[in-house]
Amino acid sequence: MPTLRSLLKFLVDKEASDLHLKPMRPPLVRLKGRLLPLKAPPFRPEDLDRMLREILTPQQQRILEEKLCVEFGHSVGGMSRFRATIFYQRGTLGAVFRRVPIHFPTIDEWGLPEAIKELADLRQGLVIITGPTGSGKSSTLAALIHEIISKRLVHVVTIEDPIEFLLTDGLGVVTQREVGSDTTSFPDALRNALRQDPDVIMVGENRDLETMETTLTAAETGHLVLTTLHTNSAAQTIDRIIDMYPAEQQRQVRQQLSHVLQAVVSMQLVERADGSGLVAAVEILRATPRISKLIRDGNIGELQEEMERSVSYHRMQTMNQSLAALVVNRVITRERALEASPNPGDLDLLLRKLLYSANATDAPGEEQEMASDADFSRIHRLMEIERLYDELQERHQQAIAERDARIAELQAQLDQLRNADAEQDQRLRALQDERDRIARAMEAQRAEYEAKIERLQARVRELSTETAGRGGLFRR
Repeated sequence: MPTLRSLLKFLVDKEASDLHLKPMRPPLVRLKGRLLPLKAPPFRPEDLDRMLREILTPQQQRILEEKLCVEFGHSVGGMSRFRATIFYQRGTLGAVFRRVPIHFPTIDEWGLPEAIKELADLRQGLVIITGPTGSGKSSTLAALIHEIISKRLVHVVTIEDPIEFLLTDGLGVVTQREVGSDTTSFPDALRNALRQDPDVIMVGENRDLETMETTLTAAETGHLVLTTLHTNSAAQTIDRIIDMYPAEQQRQVRQQLSHVLQAVVSMQLVERADGSGLVAAVEILRATPRISKLIRDGNIGELQEEMERSVSYHRMQTMNQSLAALVVNRVITRERALEASPNPGDLDLLLRKLLYSANATDAPGEEQEMASDADFSRIHRLMEIERLYDELQERHQQAIAERDARIAELQAQLDQLRNADAEQDQRLRALQDERDRIARAMEAQRAEYEAKIERLQARVRELSTETAGRGGLFRR
């Protein structure tokens, strides 16, 4: 029979995420998103009960008997930390252990869009990380806090159930409190945190109205508050928060939320195309005057369209746009993207618009220069460049057509002038011919007149000679 330590070591060695223990069946592990059974004998109920109770403190055993479920952090020296959940099912104990890496990835290593890294620069307001179980919410919160304390001298108070990642001080200071061992409840810990001179407060999970009320109050008092919710989109997150309150308070809550909300980041993990693991698809909503007005007026259904329009300037993106970016960068397949999409039909149209077919996206490609493969903003910029190029090409074609028309017009005028010149040349040649004819006629007449004059002069000389021989023509 395998021991709990050997099973957890196997979990760490294989880099699996979860270990499932249930009576009368072999252990199961979740590896790269898939639940797989181990080649081990099934646990008998009494053996599993004894093995699980051995790791519980007396206080945790009391909680288990009172609430029939207990959650806590479990550390194994030299191996890793685990988030453990032990519970009753069909009258016997079962358990799930989630591996919490000792060294969690930074935002850059996690491959998240740059817009998420920018959230570390916020000084106040509410940031909500959402997604289903196992979508990377805790890892993202830890990476965000690490980014904050690495570059700012601040006091960060975390309230978790249980503590998952062990955060160490950087430039800033971190105080981690665990519900059940360091504090009695989330609301009590939040109220106490406000008296501990915090700059940043991280609430591991908002499970009830009292915790949410205290969270919004903390965000209103000038603190940056980070928290999580089990929702799948930004719009669903806003609706979930508002629906926590009675109907008569919901208008006031919308006003309050429109003032304090800074961002909603919705995540899910999708299997990579090459089968090497999982990658995060990320929806990002940022607070803008337009977003705040939509929340205040209760027009939550219009948030999606506003996010789609705000990719370039405000760095927002929808889940479909993030999935499309992963498909275009050949990180995930088209089929996986459609399975993960909240609106597969819209995603299919978007992918068709981007001119990528299933054959072009079924295999992983070369590494892209993009900082995050899940970031749609660069693709949007390329689409804008393509649109501007098409407009420029259209204007260029129009300019060419106008130039050709002008050339044709000038050619027609030139031909007309040439025709007029030809007619003038023809008339000129006719006049020149007429001039030459007249000149020749005048020359002939002149020659004829000169010949006549010459003959007359010769006759006059002849007569003069005769007259002189006779003694003159006249006598005195």
